[in-house]
Amino acid sequence: MTPERPDPAVPTATYRLQLQPEFPFGAAAAAVPYLASLGVSHLHLSPVLESVPGSTHGYDVVDHARVRGELGGEEGLRALARTAREHGLGLVVDIVPNHMAMAPRHNRALWEVLREGPKSPYARWFDIDWEAQGGQLLLPVLGQPLGAELGRLAVDGGVLRYYDHVFPLREGTEELPLPQLLDAQWYRPVWWRLARTELNYRRFFSISELIGVRVEDPEVFEATHAKILALVHEGVIDGLRVDHPDGLADPDGYLQRLHEATGGRWTVVEKILSDGERLPASWPVAGTTGYDALRHIDGLFTDPAGCGELLGQYRRFAAPQTDRGGDWAATARRAAYKVLTHELATEMDRLTRVADRVCGTSPEPAQRDRAPWALRTALQEFLVRLEVYRPYASGDAALVVTEEAAARARHAFVDPEEAGAVDVVRDLVLGRAGAGPGADAAEFRARFAQTASALRAKSVEDTAFYRYVPLLSATEVGGSPGSPAVAPEAFHAYCARVQRDWPVTGTVVSTHDTKRSADVRAALAVLTECPERWADVLAEVTRAGEGVPDAQLAWAAWQTVFGLGETDAGRVQGSLLKHVREAGLYTSWTEQEPAYEEAVAAFVAAGPCGAPGEHVTAFRSSLASPVRANVLGVALVQLTMPGVPDLYQGTEGEYRALVDPDNRRAVRFPPADPGDKGAVTSAALRLRRRRPEVFGDSATYTPLAAEGTAAAHCVAFVRSGEVLTAVTRLSLRLAEAGGWRDTVLPLPPGRWADVLDPGREFTGHARVAELFEGLPVALLERVGAP
Repeated sequence: MTPERPDPAVPTATYRLQLQPEFPFGAAAAAVPYLASLGVSHLHLSPVLESVPGSTHGYDVVDHARVRGELGGEEGLRALARTAREHGLGLVVDIVPNHMAMAPRHNRALWEVLREGPKSPYARWFDIDWEAQGGQLLLPVLGQPLGAELGRLAVDGGVLRYYDHVFPLREGTEELPLPQLLDAQWYRPVWWRLARTELNYRRFFSISELIGVRVEDPEVFEATHAKILALVHEGVIDGLRVDHPDGLADPDGYLQRLHEATGGRWTVVEKILSDGERLPASWPVAGTTGYDALRHIDGLFTDPAGCGELLGQYRRFAAPQTDRGGDWAATARRAAYKVLTHELATEMDRLTRVADRVCGTSPEPAQRDRAPWALRTALQEFLVRLEVYRPYASGDAALVVTEEAAARARHAFVDPEEAGAVDVVRDLVLGRAGAGPGADAAEFRARFAQTASALRAKSVEDTAFYRYVPLLSATEVGGSPGSPAVAPEAFHAYCARVQRDWPVTGTVVSTHDTKRSADVRAALAVLTECPERWADVLAEVTRAGEGVPDAQLAWAAWQTVFGLGETDAGRVQGSLLKHVREAGLYTSWTEQEPAYEEAVAAFVAAGPCGAPGEHVTAFRSSLASPVRANVLGVALVQLTMPGVPDLYQGTEGEYRALVDPDNRRAVRFPPADPGDKGAVTSAALRLRRRRPEVFGDSATYTPLAAEGTAAAHCVAFVRSGEVLTAVTRLSLRLAEAGGWRDTVLPLPPGRWADVLDPGREFTGHARVAELFEGLPVALLERVGAP
């Protein structure tokens, strides 16, 4: 019997599938019957448009007009949609408006730009500064400077070849000698190291292989969205996830245009909200993809007192290196300075040039005569102090580019008169009257915002998170490592706000981008309940200076093994190699130090992945009960709180994964043994699908307080007066304090049936010890009056 399909306008729950050549549309279709039985309403597909051959993620799009052939092409996607519909499911698809792959041989639009230059009809697609670099687009593809690589460049068959790279030739240049031929092109192949300082196109963060797309241009929007929009209007696709809107020149305008073009289909944006930041209310979207929910859920299961104790233990363990990782705010600022002067140096150069141009043509005399170095310094000081990803046209930039930030920025100048550049830059960012001609000033504000978002991602997520390691579960996308714990009252306030303002926003706890899966983080959070015991364990497995490259890395390595719960050498080694390169303290992706990396590998093999590591995993095994309570609690809270939960592939059962590519490994459908987590997940999902009105945009959220000795360890809430969620918080501390004892949970009027253990019912004041008799979580449904 085909299940009744819910309203396709709004999902009740989505399930993320990572499509790739080894898991194409056909494999997804084969999993549909199982996923439908699980209780989700929609499949959430990673990008489906044509991308670089062999890509395992699909974010390197090369052709917006075609569905990816390696996945089965458009017919394969349509067949998947038909199969999904037969089982009552819809499709939500990830789209990538910000960038395309810098792969000319596969990217026809870019090929034409390289061949015809700025006069190409495709030139408006890409964010290229043709006034820089003599009007040539720099291509950082050479392994060494041109002089050393010239002999490896050759004209063959009317194209220029360099190893696997193929480039078109400008008409009439085919017969020129090679040096003159290179000078005659609209592009210039250069040493890859020049990407750091010389590029004249906008990138995705610092990834030179991805070139920025000018989707703010209406014609570019239409050309790059035509296929996706056709699939939406034909009913093949029901909803959209928008990748990285912060990279766009005009997110506000883009999202409004997309909303109108889709007819208002359910759309969420991959927007990272900093602690206390709000999504712009003017955005016509359902909400975010859910990293703000992840931060609040993780924080709920983190002990605030233990966080401070753990930090103290870390500082003692890592001394004297704590000046590079013992204070979160200082660590984040140092990382930001480093990224601006290294990875994003070319973006800073372009932003400074635009600021200089605006000041040079400003009608305000006070903005004239500002040296580029002073403007650059002021820009840098503002950018490193931003505590959000970017200011928005629809928001109040004054809230993030504050006078306090300006006062601190002035300290970077020796001469107070030169410090006047700070006020000039602040006026430009805020768009104050007299801030130069409209077009140039608007470009400055857009590029400032784009640079800010790239800086935040690179300096915080990709650098500081690997330098500040007291608690690895807190260094997660959207996280707040300086204050990782969230009090129950704050969590309830967040949920109430979400239900009021963004009731069908997305929520996540594991994604393809999380640095550790939810279950790994749930285990790590237990360390905040036993920081002294953790320090004792490390004292046993670590000998001062013995085979340890640096104590900071060792602390992270031991936590990695504890969180993973096994000493899988290949996975742990890969994760920690990425860790030290991202941290950039002793080695990096571009300046690798083989001796240090070899020392790290030797330490990991002998320690975390050797006999000492088994001692750590045994310690984790002794904490199996509180780890289980956190794993199940995180899962149930996400599935029943306000918003639309998105499950990452394989996470319906216990799923322990580290940073990508570890978290993009193939999964089995169905899982071999989903265990308690699988039972909790499927029960909650089926309840959501059966009673969507209880969880939807007109639902309600009501906190429920326990009473008694251990009341603080029970977090409970009621949805629409019909469904009750209760979970155990900080269960290790609870056990040490003597358990639940007299604690009760006053239930709303009526009879409440146990969804997770059919046959049990509760009324009145439920004893919490009885409520959590079989599992550390409870899901109740009202079934009638008492």
